[in-house]
Amino acid sequence: MNQPMSAEKMLYYQMIRNSCFIDIKEEIKHPPIALSCGYTISGKNSLKKYPIPIGTMGNFSFVQAPPKSFKTYFISLLASAYASNECEYKGDIKSHRTNEQILWFDTEQSKFHAKLVTERVQRMNPSLKLDFYHPFALREMSYANRIDFINFELETQSKNGKQIGLVIIDGIADLVSDVNNLSECNDVIQNLMTWTTKYNCHIITVIHSNFGSDKPTGHLGSLCEKKAETQMELKFDSTAGKMQVSCKRSRNTPFEDFYFFLDDNKLPIFSY
Repeated sequence: MNQPMSAEKMLYYQMIRNSCFIDIKEEIKHPPIALSCGYTISGKNSLKKYPIPIGTMGNFSFVQAPPKSFKTYFISLLASAYASNECEYKGDIKSHRTNEQILWFDTEQSKFHAKLVTERVQRMNPSLKLDFYHPFALREMSYANRIDFINFELETQSKNGKQIGLVIIDGIADLVSDVNNLSECNDVIQNLMTWTTKYNCHIITVIHSNFGSDKPTGHLGSLCEKKAETQMELKFDSTAGKMQVSCKRSRNTPFEDFYFFLDDNKLPIFSY
């Protein structure tokens, strides 16, 4: 027989009810956009031009590709574009940032190699003072400690009065012991959803594709597909000689395929 619910628990669930209830008469505005690429035209009475989101605040997206497929170059391009619309490499990617912070968590590389990657944001925005950019190398930590540290840093930034805008986690598979561990994978995806909601930020993470397949790796990849706002896939186009970026799935209007390539300084440049 069920025990009566305590007064404390009733109060707790009443608070949850109040926060989760959807009033169908209330106007809920579209979440602010973090990054967009291109525009769509829509409207009932008069046509308007709307940016097509790559990602919006309060959601997460992910990039998938086989190993050694320039994933970190691509997220460098996204982070550099988000840092400033003056970035000459960003092409049609548009930042909707005001004064929000960028956090970058590299989970697998040594501090030396992580610095080579994360400093691209400065190299691609040479005149910008990046006091809002906070990169970290988490290779030496256990997967559980990585999650705890990300949570700590997000909370610290928030307590210091900073609005978090874009969070890069490269890559999400290093936040679990096994990409097919159901419990751990469920927990890490729940963390992404909690962090994006609590801090009203956008998280972009990275995961490998299965060998010979266009499916992201393991149960973790399947959960990413189900819960993410945007799923982006990278493939090398041998005809164009460039990396192709495709919007595989989106809760919004999908952006059109575009490309990027590396210049002589090994910096990624947007292209069609």
